[in-house]
Amino acid sequence: MPKRRTAATALAGTLLVVSLSACGGSSGDTGGVDDAPSAAPHSGYPVTVTNCGQTETFTKAPSRVVVMNGASVAEVSTLLALGLGDRVVANEQTYGMSEVPGRAQAIKALPTGGIKLNDAYDIPREAMIGLRPDFVLSLTSYGFEAKNGFATREQLKTAGANSYISPQGCDDEPSKMTLADSYTLLRDMGKVFNVSDRAEKLIAASQKNIAAVSSKVQGAKKPKVMVLFSNMAMGSNAFSAVVANGIVNDILATAGGTNAFASASRTTFADLSKEKVAATDVDALVVISYNDPDPAAYAKQLLKEFPQWPAAKTNTYTVLSDSMYLGPSNDLAVAKIAKMLHPDRF
Repeated sequence: MPKRRTAATALAGTLLVVSLSACGGSSGDTGGVDDAPSAAPHSGYPVTVTNCGQTETFTKAPSRVVVMNGASVAEVSTLLALGLGDRVVANEQTYGMSEVPGRAQAIKALPTGGIKLNDAYDIPREAMIGLRPDFVLSLTSYGFEAKNGFATREQLKTAGANSYISPQGCDDEPSKMTLADSYTLLRDMGKVFNVSDRAEKLIAASQKNIAAVSSKVQGAKKPKVMVLFSNMAMGSNAFSAVVANGIVNDILATAGGTNAFASASRTTFADLSKEKVAATDVDALVVISYNDPDPAAYAKQLLKEFPQWPAAKTNTYTVLSDSMYLGPSNDLAVAKIAKMLHPDRF
């Protein structure tokens, strides 16, 4: 997912009134459980989670949770999917749209703590301590670096707060992230908040849905897909928001496709020239919206700009948002992309 390091830089309350018992639906559909009864505050504790080489011990379920920005929605969406929205005292993750009905609105309705973000687009150290959190979530280790003006994990522990860095975020470069990491995040939060049963139901639903889609596209030719963020710049070249590695590649592979620019960079994003993009065969386009009100217009603009692409000749594109990130609804992205790439299989 994008890491917001420059002005646009960045890679999921009640979402739906649906019971977790409805495991036959998508993981997104079964994610609307904010109204589920809270776990007993002391049952099953203490619990210990080893995270990025640090041991975090919880004597009770956190009740004052702060979610750092990180230009992600993975952490807040996971908390909401597990019915833990009432534990959040400050959430800095926002999103303009979602594949899950009601999710964007639920995120917007969460308290922000009245925090003014610093120049690194996240919660400064003094403001963080002032929130009196007992649990702080960050997408990567970046959110706990003192040089960026943030409270370190050690400072938070001294203030009485546990902390957590999401899977593959220890080195602040989630280029190796896979679908399994979304399940790890769910399981870890299930353990921390003593709601492991909810986490396992969400995981089972997602795995079932993905397996069903994957079986339909098995053996099919794998089109080359370009994945990029809508109207976003992350580097010096014209196409610096093209995704080269990370969970996106796992989603594409499961949906019966391949990343057209996977070899263009070893990191999450490829910073590409227009000439490089023009010279690459792109069979399909996936535009990820990050607070862009009209990502479809951006997709159409690209297809018009590169008429030589097979994607342009067949008008093959789709727009996605949070389901392409680490988070609880990756199965929705897999299904939508697979249907775009292999409509004859559905």
